[in-house]
Amino acid sequence: MVPRALTPVGVALVDKPAGPSSFAIVAALRRRTRARTGHAGTLDPFATGLLVLLSGAATRLAPCLVGLDKRYVADVDLTATTTTGDPEGDVVERHEPPDAGDLAAALERLRGEVELRVPAAAAVKIGGERAYRLARRGVEVEMPLRRSTVHALDVLAQEPGSVRLDLRVSSGTYVRSLAAALGGHCTSLRRLEVGPFSVDEAAPVDEARLLDVHDVLARLPETALARVPEGVRRAVLER
Repeated sequence: MVPRALTPVGVALVDKPAGPSSFAIVAALRRRTRARTGHAGTLDPFATGLLVLLSGAATRLAPCLVGLDKRYVADVDLTATTTTGDPEGDVVERHEPPDAGDLAAALERLRGEVELRVPAAAAVKIGGERAYRLARRGVEVEMPLRRSTVHALDVLAQEPGSVRLDLRVSSGTYVRSLAAALGGHCTSLRRLEVGPFSVDEAAPVDEARLLDVHDVLARLPETALARVPEGVRRAVLER
């Protein structure tokens, strides 16, 4: 039976390693606390970095945290596309990487408001089933387009055939889709920030402590707080 306890109450900042799914990390924290546990956005198994997890009654505050902007560092292989947009997929096409001028132009087109196709291995539901499950069975579907905002997209390093990018994006942006738009795929992805929270504050799931919800809410903008009714916020704070 899944624990449903509403205590302990708090928010955990976890530094996820490559390999396990976000849901495995959620389950690991749940085993520690024996409380209801949720998340404010997942990471793909190959990705690392900041996961914001909620314990006990704090799960009711998830809407405050889900829509926050994110910051990532991504390594992109510009010589091949894959079925998933990451190293776990099959190679679809190999090609020469863009020259410096073409890459700069492609990056400029990806700044600001963009509309990109959701990756086939995403967790969105297509006809009532998760897209990644369909992809694993080899079922081809037309993935929807999603509009998002790329606030900043900077080159940290560049080598022949690859580039390392620092991205600040709106919630719901698929970095794998950005990599695909550059004609490549992500070989590594690390989430550095979720809103005001940084991976520098995070710890492995077996060491992560629960932050007091008063402190967490105090760091959020009013626009984020407004996503949860004041009465619900007050009830959580009083536990």
